[in-house]
This record gives sequence, C-alpha cells and structure tokens, in this order.
Amino acid sequence: MARIGIVGTASWGTTLGVITARQGHRPVLWARTRAEAGELQNAKENRRFHPGVRFPDGLSITSSPNEAFDSCDLLIVAVPTSKVRENARQLTDALRAAPLVLSATKGIEPGTGKRPSEMLVEEIGPGARGPVGAISGPNLAREIIAGKLASATVAFTASEAAVATQAVLASSVFRVYTTDDLVGLELGGALKNIIAICAGVVDGLGLGDNAKAAIITRGLHEITRLGVTMGARPETFAGLSGLGDLVATCYSKYSRNRFVGEELGKGRPLDDILSGMDQTAEGVNATTAALELSAKVGVEMPLAETLNRLMFEGFSVSEAMDALMRRAPVAESRITA
Repeated sequence: MARIGIVGTASWGTTLGVITARQGHRPVLWARTRAEAGELQNAKENRRFHPGVRFPDGLSITSSPNEAFDSCDLLIVAVPTSKVRENARQLTDALRAAPLVLSATKGIEPGTGKRPSEMLVEEIGPGARGPVGAISGPNLAREIIAGKLASATVAFTASEAAVATQAVLASSVFRVYTTDDLVGLELGGALKNIIAICAGVVDGLGLGDNAKAAIITRGLHEITRLGVTMGARPETFAGLSGLGDLVATCYSKYSRNRFVGEELGKGRPLDDILSGMDQTAEGVNATTAALELSAKVGVEMPLAETLNRLMFEGFSVSEAMDALMRRAPVAESRITA
C-alpha cells in the first residue's frame, strides 16, 4: 500500500486519485484552498469534472501540504503546463523531499521550450531526494475513471524509479509500461495535441476519413522528426505516448484539442472557443512552443506552422488547407516532408 500525494484536483488528478484508491493505495488530493478541499471532501465526488463518480474510501482531500505530502511514496503533479512552475514554487519543500516525483502534464512551456519534468527539476533545485519522471499515453480521464481498460507508460532516466512507479500505478484495468526515454515520452504527449487540433479542423470541415488519416500519419512523422532531433528515440513515437496517444486524441469525443480544431474548422474564432471551455487545450500553446523549438534546431513542421497561422495570424480555414495541399511534392520517406 503506497501513500500518494497528488497536486491537481481537475479531471486527470482526480482520476489518478480515484483509480489508485481503488487499488488499495492511500492517495491524497491537494486542493489549493480550504474551501475547495471541504467541498470535495463533503461531496465525496468531483462534481465539476466527474459528476456521479463517488470517491473511494481510501481517497482523501486536504489543503494542507503537510497532510498531502509528508511521508508520501510518490508525488504526482497533474496540473496544466502553465501552472507547473507556480505549483512547484509553492510546494518546493514537498517536491524536494519526495522519493519519486511524477509529472502527469502534457505540454511544452512557450518561451523556454521546457518539458514539464524539466520545469519541475529547475524549480526543485539542488538537494532533491528522488528523481523526476513522467507518465503519458492514450489516457482519456473519463474512460479511465469509469473503469474502462487503458494503458500508459512511465518514464524515468533511472529504470528502478520507473519500475517502482509502475508497481504503484498498474492494475487489472490500467496496464503500465516503462521506458527510460523521458524526452520522447514527454514530447510525444505534448506534440500530439497539435496534430489533434489539425485533425479536428478536418472534422469541422467535413473532409472525411481519408484526409484525417493523412493528417494523423504526416503529423506523426512531423512530431517524430522534432523529437529525434531533440534527443528522443524514434521508437518511442510508435508507442503508447506517441502513436497511441495521437490516435486517441485525434478521434475521441472527449478530446479537448480535437474539439478546438473542430470548432476552428467550423469558422469560430479561437478566443471564442477557448473562453467557453472549462479545461485547458494544451495544443494551443504547444503549437507556439514547438515552432520555437523547431526554429532553434532546424526542423520543418508544416502542420504546426499552418495551424499557427490559422490560430494566430488571421489565416482562414480554406487558406490553411490550400497552403498544405499545394506544398511542393516530395518523396514520402524524405525527412523534411
């Protein structure tokens, strides 16, 4: 039985708390305010993100960092990319004392190009007790919290840390694999959101399954090129945190990023779409961050570039699709295609 401290009371953090409690562990959700903690504890469910899903008896909620993280075996950070540093600075002592820290965030920080685990390492600073890793995969929270079968991969550069985390999170309905390719796992989880928005645009335009399959396939090539240039292994992008997550995010009705793309395809302005959403679509900021990275390392990303023009530079949907289709023809295997 493990004691697990979880930063984040939104959809994914709540899901991780619920499924680990069902496994007999002792997860504690850390809420930022006493009022929020009291509301969740009294309701015994997260009515905002998972209404009707009762908290198991082993799951508790607190606004006290000491109660949430003292003597924890695993500390999970499950907040949007834009909130990682803010939370890490508030919880530096707890993060520094944890034997294992796991990022459950899928994004890239605009301006720095940092992955969530890198952001945590920077904010924790020297003297950390344990390593920082990440979890990623086709992990739609609503399906997982409902008890449907799912898989994920945990990555630490130290294999023993990955195996220890795997042992805590794995269950009969949640199969967990390990890898030491932390760079590839995090970039796959972040970059696939860009392609999911593009796939959603295809849905919004009603262009059909052939066009969507082409976007997904070329998108996988695109994010793999950048990932490998950044030091990842290509096979990681063919795994759960790459292709697996990409397929789920591009097709699921629960995908926030696909939804953003679908609405863009229907002609809605980005600000209007985002203002009506209750959760973060990480692919929006990831597009900007990915293009900053690609410019630094000299990797061409035509899908990301075109999406960026559509979201931020006034391109119409028809102009964006025409720009993609009229690109100079090349061989499929060409690395810059």
